[in-house]
Amino acid sequence: MEPVTIAHRLREAVDQLAFPAPVAYVYNPLDYAGRIHDAYLKRYAGRQGGVLLLGMNPGPYGMMQTGVPFGDVVMVRDWLGLSGSVDRPGHEHPKRPVLGFECHRREVSGQRLWGWAERRYGTPERFFASFFVYNYCPLGFLDKGGRNITPEQLPARACAALFEACDTALRRLAERLAPRHVLGIGRFACQRATVALEGMNLSVGAVAHPSPANPQANLGWDKLMDQAVAGLKV
Repeated sequence: MEPVTIAHRLREAVDQLAFPAPVAYVYNPLDYAGRIHDAYLKRYAGRQGGVLLLGMNPGPYGMMQTGVPFGDVVMVRDWLGLSGSVDRPGHEHPKRPVLGFECHRREVSGQRLWGWAERRYGTPERFFASFFVYNYCPLGFLDKGGRNITPEQLPARACAALFEACDTALRRLAERLAPRHVLGIGRFACQRATVALEGMNLSVGAVAHPSPANPQANLGWDKLMDQAVAGLKV
């Protein structure tokens, strides 16, 4: 199954779900930023083998704006070479508007991840010859005040159907791309990859999340990433 088809089926599956409090707003960039997401997949998800770098879910100033995992606007536009119109979610928090490529706030995690890729590999083509970056869950969650809620913070009763859909999509993507290694960006992504990809002939590891909320990352995430991939022979 092609990556774009996998994404479309995941979009349809998660669009059917409802989430209890404290979730008050659900953003699905596979819907309103689907054109950019599809373009990302078509341009960069063709190479088999290598390392699948797996994030958790969209951040308010990253994929929720651009439709690209860790999608800091500047890095997506200027390094990945992707841009275009982005629609608005149907139910939008006034403090967290989707401005697409007009968003001027930077996404630190995306700056760090794509910045590392640019410094180490120079061009997207060289980077994607050995890596692909994707998010386990395509949805962004906000509470009534606009605070970001991560999937691991969701009530347990809200997770079963969501995780089933995301596990299925991840397994399909792994079957299509046939990575030798999956590197979870953060503990949650590593845990979900371990469950979803059980029985497949690949290794699953983890690297610290590049979020500024992570003290480890603030001491130098490039070094952590270098150490994580050093033994993968890519």
